[in-house]
Amino acid sequence: MPSRSAIVLCVLFLSGCATLPDGNGWGEQATLTPGWDRVRQSAVNAASDPWTWGPLLGAAAFQIDDFDRRTSDWAREHTPVFGSQNSAEQWSDDLRSASSFAHYVTILATPGGAEPGDWLINKVKGTLAGVAAVSATGQITNLMKEEFDRERPNAADGESFPSGHTSSSAVHTRLASRNLQSIEMSDTARTTLDVGLHALTIGTSWARIEAGWHYPADTLFSMALGNFIASFVNDAFLGLPESPLALQVVDAGAVLSLHLRF
Repeated sequence: MPSRSAIVLCVLFLSGCATLPDGNGWGEQATLTPGWDRVRQSAVNAASDPWTWGPLLGAAAFQIDDFDRRTSDWAREHTPVFGSQNSAEQWSDDLRSASSFAHYVTILATPGGAEPGDWLINKVKGTLAGVAAVSATGQITNLMKEEFDRERPNAADGESFPSGHTSSSAVHTRLASRNLQSIEMSDTARTTLDVGLHALTIGTSWARIEAGWHYPADTLFSMALGNFIASFVNDAFLGLPESPLALQVVDAGAVLSLHLRF
C-alpha cells in the first residue's frame, strides 16, 4: 500500500501536468533579459511589499532603549517556545529545511505543461530562477556578516547580523508562496498554506533568538532580505503574467485598476 507521502507527490505531479490560464507552462517564460521596465517595477513592488518593509520597521523599533539586547537575553534565559537553547537550535535547522522542502514541492505542483519534454524544460528553467534567488540571498547574507561583524548574543563569533537561517527560510517560503498563485486551488486553501509558509519563517526566526545565535533585529532584517529577493527575482525573471489588479499611488490618494486582455 503506497505511503501517504508517495500519494501526495503523485497528486502534485499530476496537478503539475497542465498549463497556466494564458496557455503557457510555469517556467516557460523565464528569461535572463526581462527588460528594464519590468526589473524596475519588480524592485518597486518587492520593496513596497509588507513582508519587506514590515520586518524592517520592526528591526528599527528594536533599537529603541536597548530592546534588541533585552529581548534576546530574556528569550535565551526563558526559552518560552522551544524549552531549551539546544532544542531551539534543532528546531531552527528543521524549520529551515522544511521551508526549502516546501519551495521545491510547490515547484513540482505548478502547471508546467502537458507534454513531458516541455514540462521538464519549463520546470528546469523556473527552478533555476528560484535557485538564483536562494543563492543571491545566501551570498548577500554572508557578505553582510563579514561587513558588520556583530557579535552574537552567545559571543560565539561576529556573525550575528544578518541571520542566515532566517534569510534562507524567508526566500524559500516566499518563492513557495508565489508558486501557490500558479496552482489551481480554493482561496481558503491558498490562504491556509500561505499562513503555514510564513509560520515556518517566523518560527525559524524566533528559534534562532532563543538558541542565542541572533538578536531580534538580525532575524527581522533577514526576513525582509529574503522576501525582497524572492519577490524581485520571481516577478522580474520568471516571466509570469502580471496580476490583473494594480494599485498606483497618486496625489489625491490611490487608484486600483483592473487590466483585461481580449
